[in-house]
Amino acid sequence: MRIGAPSPSRLHVCLIVMCALLLSACAAFDRKNAVPPELRRVTAVLGIPNARFFVDQPAQISAEQERALIREARHYGVPRGGALPTAYLLSLSGGGDDGAFGAGLLVGWTAHGDRPSFKLVTGVSTGSLIAPFAFLGSEYDSQLTDVYTNVTQADIFEKRFITAAVTEDAMADTAPLFQTISKYVNERMMARIAQEYEKGRILLMQTTDLDAGRPSLWNIGAIAKVGTPEALNLIRHIMLASASIPAAFPPVMFDVEAQGAPYQEMHVDGGAVSQAFLVPPSVNPHIAQAAAGYSRKVVAYIVRNSRLTTEWSDTERQTLSIAQRAVSTMINYSGVSDFYRMYMSTRRANAAFNLAYIGEDFHAPHPEPFDQGYMRALYRYAYDKAAKGYPWQDAPPGFAHAAR
Repeated sequence: MRIGAPSPSRLHVCLIVMCALLLSACAAFDRKNAVPPELRRVTAVLGIPNARFFVDQPAQISAEQERALIREARHYGVPRGGALPTAYLLSLSGGGDDGAFGAGLLVGWTAHGDRPSFKLVTGVSTGSLIAPFAFLGSEYDSQLTDVYTNVTQADIFEKRFITAAVTEDAMADTAPLFQTISKYVNERMMARIAQEYEKGRILLMQTTDLDAGRPSLWNIGAIAKVGTPEALNLIRHIMLASASIPAAFPPVMFDVEAQGAPYQEMHVDGGAVSQAFLVPPSVNPHIAQAAAGYSRKVVAYIVRNSRLTTEWSDTERQTLSIAQRAVSTMINYSGVSDFYRMYMSTRRANAAFNLAYIGEDFHAPHPEPFDQGYMRALYRYAYDKAAKGYPWQDAPPGFAHAAR
């Protein structure tokens, strides 16, 4: 598609409008002070010391793992030095409305009859929206199904006027998504998450702190244990932030405190850092097991809510179209790289690796984001495969032959 140059008079009008919009935008971007780099590691959210972790703090993450092992051993009555039950880990990736794949797979897995209770569940973006339901098990299957088969685009976002590109912080408003999250993530769900946390189970969600340019791993069980309305509101906003695609959706602002002073952090989609995660590479799980004094077998499941390859597209020769296509391609292959990182982590932990993703055999029209017909078709596709016994891959693409 060829674009003609604007006439001089039209160009002058455009420049005047743009200047006016930029001036009017100054007040819209006001925020509290960001956390200074030297205070990043000592920030507190709601006064909860273990509310979240940073990947460059392996000692803190290992300490939380050790405490979880001790709680779990107490729950099962396993003495120090004994063997705990097999730990099943679940990683749920980003993928927007392709999260219907993960939802269908989990519910179909229940129907197959061998879906385990997961020791650890991690979520990024749409994976964070699935994660609480997956963590709490089959009792929440009907709600998970409802989220990924009955919502529409109107339940996720409202489009803003084109001038939002310069006057606001995103092209869409995600107030509908927050309302959708709040409908399901209520006091009862928070209490159930807290109960499972006391049994030594862990639920983590990833967001990206844009100020620091680093991922934040939110310890949802520790937050749920607080049990206050403020804790519930925080969990809801973490889920919103984890799914807030930069520029498309507004960032989520978190009020924090450091050395007695108030600050504010800007968080967006966890997928800005990685599409999925299990345990940061900086953390050696054997350290926590040795410190707690327990042994166990570990099995990891990774659900990629996307295809392995980028779908073909006739890209228009326009700046925005080229940029969008390049970014989507980059995100896709970044997600594939996450497989290799997690695979090596599971190898180090002597854990079994299992991978699921949307196959080339799935075909359905996808006219727009969060199209209900598309999501229902994808949900059913994954459900049918899992109900028959999902054909998990025991290694990432390219490693499969070598692994055998």
